[in-house]
Amino acid sequence: MTTLYARELEIAQLAVQRAAILTKRVFLEKAKGTVSKDDASPVTIGDFGAQALIIAALRAHFPHDAIVAEEEAAQLRADAGLRDLIWGLVRETKLEDVAAEGLLGGGVRDVEDLMEVLDRGRSEGGRIGRVWTIDPIDGTKGFLRGGQYAIALALLEDGDVKVGVLGCPNLPVDDAAPLAAEVGAEGEDGMGVVFSAVVGQGATSRPLGAGGLAEGKRIQMREVKEMAGASFCESVESGHSNQSEAAQIAQKLGITKPSVRMDSQAKYGSIARGAGDIYLRLPTSKTYQEKIWDHAAGDLIVREAGGQVTDTKGQRLDFGVGRTLASNSGVIAAPAAVHGRVLEVVQEVLGLN
Repeated sequence: MTTLYARELEIAQLAVQRAAILTKRVFLEKAKGTVSKDDASPVTIGDFGAQALIIAALRAHFPHDAIVAEEEAAQLRADAGLRDLIWGLVRETKLEDVAAEGLLGGGVRDVEDLMEVLDRGRSEGGRIGRVWTIDPIDGTKGFLRGGQYAIALALLEDGDVKVGVLGCPNLPVDDAAPLAAEVGAEGEDGMGVVFSAVVGQGATSRPLGAGGLAEGKRIQMREVKEMAGASFCESVESGHSNQSEAAQIAQKLGITKPSVRMDSQAKYGSIARGAGDIYLRLPTSKTYQEKIWDHAAGDLIVREAGGQVTDTKGQRLDFGVGRTLASNSGVIAAPAAVHGRVLEVVQEVLGLN
């Protein structure tokens, strides 16, 4: 019997794995420390290159699906040097396993096709039909310093997340490794993991490789028996989450461990496999809207691992509004058994109850 979304899951995992090969090569070969996305920085090169590889795979297998992605081709049309550089990387990046590479198929044919592929990510999303969301490099600054970043890919169907895949090149393969800000230092062995989930089928992790898919294993959120022993993680950037309010929430919950700050949806993957417990992303302004590609894959992976994900009002994240989570404010991810308590304290600190 064929498992629902089995083909989508396999292609998504292989596409993310191939994109990870490109991003790791970009990090190793290009100048480090550049933070601008307005020039030929590692971030710019990695974003465009990884997105092109993923969309090419989706085009080959699911040509009628819509795609919501972060980048578009306008910048490359205006910069021939950058365009040719990215085309060279895309052309040369392949999985080491010939059968796996052949399964992905399609590829990018030439420079003009590269432009066409990138512009396929301009869908506005919505609540009808199949829509893929892509974040080719989630965690810009983490990527630049050799820390945490993620390649994120998710399939939405009528606004609901059905498949989620996160490639985290700098997270430990070992699911039992403790959550720590310093994990993923450049050059460490045993790094690179792919998290994935299909709705109703649980969540898995597997080593991130350069060929076919490694064997995966089921992951589950850790049971939190006492809040004092819980691990708490949040964004590195203060502009992404209100860290002072998060500290108040931790204190009221009785959490005694210092919060661990890391970039990207690696936080979702980390708590899903029990390396951490609670992830908060608190609103920094009343007008800011989260992008759907920053949360879709992680949301499903945590929920399929036994967690609950809502906004600060207790509402499920709504991925059917468009390119942003326009109807949500903030994110709370925690084991299902304690999510209600965490939400209660969040609302108390934020003055929402």
